[in-house]
Amino acid sequence: MVHINELPENILLELFIHIPAPQLLRNCRLVCRLWRDLIDVVSLWKRKSLREGFFTKDRCEPVEDWKVFYILCSLQRNLLRNPCAEENLRSWRIDSNGGDHWKVEKLPGSCGTSFPDNKVKKYFVTSFGMCLKSQMVDLKAEGYWEELMDTFRPDIVVKDWVAPRADCGCTYQLRVQLASADYIVLASFEPPPVTFQQWNDAKWQEISHTFSDYPPGVRHILFQHGGQDTQFWKGWYGPRVTNSSIIISHRTAKNPPPARTLPEETVVNGRRRRASGSNTHEGIFWQGLWQRLRR
Repeated sequence: MVHINELPENILLELFIHIPAPQLLRNCRLVCRLWRDLIDVVSLWKRKSLREGFFTKDRCEPVEDWKVFYILCSLQRNLLRNPCAEENLRSWRIDSNGGDHWKVEKLPGSCGTSFPDNKVKKYFVTSFGMCLKSQMVDLKAEGYWEELMDTFRPDIVVKDWVAPRADCGCTYQLRVQLASADYIVLASFEPPPVTFQQWNDAKWQEISHTFSDYPPGVRHILFQHGGQDTQFWKGWYGPRVTNSSIIISHRTAKNPPPARTLPEETVVNGRRRRASGSNTHEGIFWQGLWQRLRR
């Protein structure tokens, strides 16, 4: 009987393509050095990406690292919870609740217009006093471990949708901050407040921003938005917001920082340990992924 490792490497690679990534990394990669080396081959991750429908928007756009591309694509989703008010105000922290407070209404709403995506059914609406709400995204808890974020710094794409009532003016504001583990702001997007005049077309508008080549150390993302009406009418005549999103893109920094290595002996979490070959950039990267898959 032929041992599986006696098969040609291209046959082994073909088998690995059909194994789910968590099992491939959590189990198969630990079997032996041959399997580890084959599983780290770039062509394996390129074929897995294509097989699972992970493509760049422009198919001619080059992919610098298919392994990282696959991982980022598999993690990609909206990191904001309850973005379209389907669960009322659940998951949102109310930072300011002026006037008659935040409220959830169904689209299109009084003196409103339909949303471009018919899957979106509801929106949040503000009042005559300032209304602000926010979410703090913990990137590590969402699967984006430190080495992935610091070494490759993938683009962070933030979007929000806002609309006024046709019969009432209002002001809208947005603040997004990238913060460290101890909540020091490393990068921010805070455009000037947008004012809508009374008797407008009430159309929905998309506000978007992409964080690129930001400093290493990003561990949290703060998203805050809201506003108030300018007529000070009782009720809910302020800006309407819905379908907000924070998405970690597959695009990575153009100039990643150099690979980091631990010194021969270093202190980690209060314990002294000796460095080995697994503490190179590649080893730390896979160690972070391995630890995430174990949870």
